[in-house]
Amino acid sequence: MLSFLKQPAYLPTETGPEADAKYKRLRLQVFIGAFIGYAGFYLVRKNLSMAIPAMAPLGFEKTELGFVLGLNAAAYALSKFLMGSVSDRSNARAFLPLGLVLTALSMAFMIVPIQWIGADHKGLAILVMGVLNALVGWFNGMGWPPCGRVMTHWFSPNERGTMMSIWNCAHNVGGALVGPMATYGAAWFGSWFYGTHQELYFLIGTFVFPAAVALFVALLAYVLLRDTPQSCGLPSVESWRNDYPKNYSEKHEKTLSTKEILFEHVLNNRFLWFIALANAFVYMVRYGCLDWAPTILTERGVDLTSAGWAYFAYEFAAIPGTLLCGWLSDKLFHGRRALPTMIFMALVLVFIVLYWLFLDNLTVVIICLIGIGFFIYGPVMLIGVQALDLAPKNAAGTAAGLTGFFGYFLGTFILANTVIGLVAQYAGWGWTFALLIGASLLSIVFMGLTVKQERR
Repeated sequence: MLSFLKQPAYLPTETGPEADAKYKRLRLQVFIGAFIGYAGFYLVRKNLSMAIPAMAPLGFEKTELGFVLGLNAAAYALSKFLMGSVSDRSNARAFLPLGLVLTALSMAFMIVPIQWIGADHKGLAILVMGVLNALVGWFNGMGWPPCGRVMTHWFSPNERGTMMSIWNCAHNVGGALVGPMATYGAAWFGSWFYGTHQELYFLIGTFVFPAAVALFVALLAYVLLRDTPQSCGLPSVESWRNDYPKNYSEKHEKTLSTKEILFEHVLNNRFLWFIALANAFVYMVRYGCLDWAPTILTERGVDLTSAGWAYFAYEFAAIPGTLLCGWLSDKLFHGRRALPTMIFMALVLVFIVLYWLFLDNLTVVIICLIGIGFFIYGPVMLIGVQALDLAPKNAAGTAAGLTGFFGYFLGTFILANTVIGLVAQYAGWGWTFALLIGASLLSIVFMGLTVKQERR
């Protein structure tokens, strides 16, 4: 491993009121660093999706660009698992900013195949675009694992649900900023680079401007983040708060080898496999509803602006829903994640059925999308938290990476994007809703298999 990525050595433990004040200050600082840093990854995540409409006049077709989008999802899914293992043996303070810098650079260079290679050499342009977008997905996979690492080391289990729910809103914040940044970036800087060629202004707004902001965010995250309390001369958070989980061991504070992480704590843990499968079906519902909502609505005569507002309502409703779900898991369910996840997915199921039954009523459809958005993101967040709970702290990134791989590769890339698209095209939307209902039920079933283990 590169020297600057190695975990810092533990310092002698400080005690007394000054150490207590230092702990409180650093916890807030690290949390802000993780929040800002993870939001930065969403500034340079799926920017190509926003650029597709402006690329059609340049000679690029939707089918070709859809292939490029798929490479991003597949690379991200694989990276989240493999880079999670690397993250467990790395300094989170260096690992997260490095991933964000590499992501931003890959995104900025996306203008090369579009502008300088162009549709005149379409084969080469699509190839380069695909490689770059795959790199964007791969480096994006370096965002969640180090955040999971610092959250497990700085926040104990009985407060982790609440803190993770607040932190999880970072992706909604980052994702929401991409649209305005694309608009204003093109308006502010487009003429500087392209003069009167307004058809190219979107390149600056969609790719370069968000990448430049992400580089600044990476620097800010490096300043704020710290790896573990022990690397700052502080005790473990369990000791500081006197909040020890029943499976806690001093061994959980030590760095493990990749073999130990994978074969002693992750791959042989059947409960992690259960929640990984549950996560796949949760993501199928999440992106099955989100990605196809504009298409469903526009096919029924709804104008694109109204469909866009429905899309926005779905995402915006996620923030209060996520916060409520995390708070309930800590305060009402005392650190258990399976039961609130199952309850929220049951409520998602209700709104999916109503969505299907009242598909021609725009008002009801928007209410249903708000309801699905409100309740679906809590389970998305809690499954990640449960993965951290069910594995030792020194294997947290790998455990969360396993569930993330199933969520993005199986749940999103295969089920939500490919299967639902084929079913919608050849069998109709009725069968699509049947698939979403089945996915909701399967997510509840697989989460139910972990309830007893959480109680123990």
